[in-house]
Amino acid sequence: MPLDEGFIGREYPPSSPYEVGREKIREFADAIKDDSPLYRDTEAAKAAGYQDVIAPPTFAMRLSVLAQEAVVGDEQLGLDYSRVVHGHQAFRHHRPIRAGDVLVAVAHVDDVKARAGNDFLTVRAEIGTVEGEPVCTATSTLVARGTAEEGEQS
Repeated sequence: MPLDEGFIGREYPPSSPYEVGREKIREFADAIKDDSPLYRDTEAAKAAGYQDVIAPPTFAMRLSVLAQEAVVGDEQLGLDYSRVVHGHQAFRHHRPIRAGDVLVAVAHVDDVKARAGNDFLTVRAEIGTVEGEPVCTATSTLVARGTAEEGEQS
């Protein structure tokens, strides 16, 4: 059964607050093999003009996934997550993510399309501080393989 285009424009409640720790930033930088001192050394980050160590730009994926969980877990949407592959990811940073930030992410369904028997779901996560300061906009396209009706074109 194809995804319902009526979900376009739906907004989900904010994720639980996520506190960004220096150790999580370092672990992420290690995982992506980026040895920048800005991700590890407070003094180096301060010398570069930051308040504390900053996270690599793709660290925002952690918050994006938190937001997506609300969408993919929505039973009314009917997404078969066992058939999902990640089709596209983009980030627009308003400022770097810093150690000590407490962030939430709000998911928005921006688009639902069926093409060649597959459903394409575009989810935008607005990531910001618990105080409301915008930090990053993350946009993901998820592809549910073989879930749309054949012959559908949007």
